[in-house]
This record gives sequence, structure tokens and C-alpha cells, in this order.
Amino acid sequence: MSKVSTSISIDSEVKAQAQALFADFGMDLSTAINIFLRQSIRENAIPFVIQREDPNADTVAAIRERDEMVKNPEKYKRYSSFAEFMEEEARNV
Repeated sequence: MSKVSTSISIDSEVKAQAQALFADFGMDLSTAINIFLRQSIRENAIPFVIQREDPNADTVAAIRERDEMVKNPEKYKRYSSFAEFMEEEARNV
């Protein structure tokens, strides 16, 4: 089977971390990518699950709080700047 060279763009930090990982397995990045491509062809799919992470309880609560603030802005104090907010916080301590 003949080989061809392919150019892909990868974040430099991701590439470095992947190279270190695959080196521990005794392979280079090219070999690892070839394994991924062959497995994708074999399974006729991406060979792992791709899904969004479910937000944790704190994130869900923050999203709900934000939605409430958007729906009822009159219930919440507004600040013209972060500095103004911090000044008020300092007075309340």
C-alpha cells in the first residue's frame, strides 16, 4: 500500500501532549493517527463516543439564576461598573 503525506492543523499544546502520550505507548503521532483512521474505517464510525458534557449542579443553578435575572431584571440591582459593585461589597463587610 502506497503512503501519502497529509498536512493537518493541530493546537501546539494538544500535539505535544499527544506525542508524549503516544511515546509512552511506543509509537509516534503518525502511527497513532493511522490506528485511529483504520479503526474508524473498520467500525464505519468514529471509534469512541462524542457527546456534550452534562453540566454539574452548580452550573445548572447558575444558568437558572441567570435566566431568572433576564426575565425579571427589576428584582436585581444593577451596577455601572465592577468597581462600583466591589465598593458596595466592601461597605457591606
